[in-house]
Amino acid sequence: MRKLILLTPLLLAGCYNDSATYYADSTQEHTLTVRRQQDHFWSEEGRFVLMATRLPECQRRIDLAELPLEDTTVELFSEGDNQWALRAGSQVWHVETQTCSLVSTEGPATGTKVGDFRAEIDQIIFNEANEK
Repeated sequence: MRKLILLTPLLLAGCYNDSATYYADSTQEHTLTVRRQQDHFWSEEGRFVLMATRLPECQRRIDLAELPLEDTTVELFSEGDNQWALRAGSQVWHVETQTCSLVSTEGPATGTKVGDFRAEIDQIIFNEANEK
């Protein structure tokens, strides 16, 4: 049992658990944060989750999908009036930050592209659309 306890950190080594944040109105009170988490070190895919926040009204975790841990891009679009669309490949999620909820997983991503959450080998970062 003691050897198992000593080996536990090795099982967790190299696991991804990071995030990047878009500040919707230049404050920390209205944000969209994408997290990626690797449950097992041998897995090449991880859980991508959106934390939608508009304080003090709401804060909610919205599960997106299992996606490749590296070289994954989640595009963010503003559809106006606290409506947002996220797109990774052919998958789309429509969310709103009025009540911080998932509205739909149907239809195209529309609106103005705000930027990209890019999952790279060592970090996930948010790039604003005009910074390319």
